[in-house]
Amino acid sequence: MEGKGKKLWRRMKCDQLIDYNSLPAYLKDNEFILGYYRSEWPLKQLILSIFHVHNETINIWTHLIGFLLFLFLTIHAAAKIPSTIDNLRRVDFSKICEEVVNCLISLPTMADLSRLKDALSSLSTWHITQVITKCLPHHLSSTNNFNATTSDGSISVINHQSGIGSNVAMIQPITRWPFFAFLGGAMFCLLNSTFCHLLGCHSERLRYVVLRLDYAGIAVLISTSFYPTVYYSFMCHPLPLYLYLSTITSFGIITILLSLLPSFQKPSFRPFRTTLFIAMAVTGVAPIVHKVWVHGNQPVIIETTKNEVMMGIFYGLGAIVYATRIPERWWPGKFDLVGSSHQLFHMLVIAGAYTHYRAGLIYVEWRDYERC
Repeated sequence: MEGKGKKLWRRMKCDQLIDYNSLPAYLKDNEFILGYYRSEWPLKQLILSIFHVHNETINIWTHLIGFLLFLFLTIHAAAKIPSTIDNLRRVDFSKICEEVVNCLISLPTMADLSRLKDALSSLSTWHITQVITKCLPHHLSSTNNFNATTSDGSISVINHQSGIGSNVAMIQPITRWPFFAFLGGAMFCLLNSTFCHLLGCHSERLRYVVLRLDYAGIAVLISTSFYPTVYYSFMCHPLPLYLYLSTITSFGIITILLSLLPSFQKPSFRPFRTTLFIAMAVTGVAPIVHKVWVHGNQPVIIETTKNEVMMGIFYGLGAIVYATRIPERWWPGKFDLVGSSHQLFHMLVIAGAYTHYRAGLIYVEWRDYERC
């Protein structure tokens, strides 16, 4: 009978949502959210509560849907990676014909017209390939670090429409690891946050674990967000490339280690946590400014910078809302279920990450066609 009584009590307890004042001390985080709390429910009931209404429902679903969104974007991006890039898609052949003809006439090694005639009669030879490759505009030349080779290791040089040789720059696409590192960081952050809000009220021990995973996810997202910007902007400049990558990665690791301190999760440390994450984000301003200085006002630089500024605005607003607990601070109890600061913070994080995803696509396409 005593065992049945305990089971009945647990079942009744799981059907009840309690107010802030009834919470154990370790679950008291936001004094402006007054009700609809779950407290020390069994894991099974906590998992099933994903379909129930309480003050964590929207927090759970915003980042769970965000995770599924970025999972889809990752699969889609991976499926769209071309095996080779045809650089001739962006070529104006009328200009190339004129440039090549003028170049051939001026070549010292082709001063003898009979040699020119013999060479042109055998376009498949390596000699004429070399000559025409040297005459091509810079962005099509295989000497422009494109390593433009066909499957048999030779360079394709025939343009059947124009009747002259041209360098068909079939190249391997640029490495995608910085882009996929960012996507992985976004999914890691969103999934950890989902588990934190779903399971964090089970026990003090489990709450400690999921909060650390949540903080680690935020640090990883901020760090990896700058990988595409830094890598694709400075892939031709090794010193700033490795300097920026090592700095932001080290900052992320330090933040994760600090989050292991028991005091890190206390409500009194909320301003410190916010400041630390903002400081991480601010370190990304330097490579963006440096990128603009190095590459100037190219359209791709302007477009990616706009996206990065928007990302910064979303993340910045999210940090402000998170730290100030607006709007529930103004009207305690009015936003217990919908519209609380943490829910707004979640949506702003997804908006910022998606904006950076768009910038990443631009970076990848840019570097597919323009190398060092």
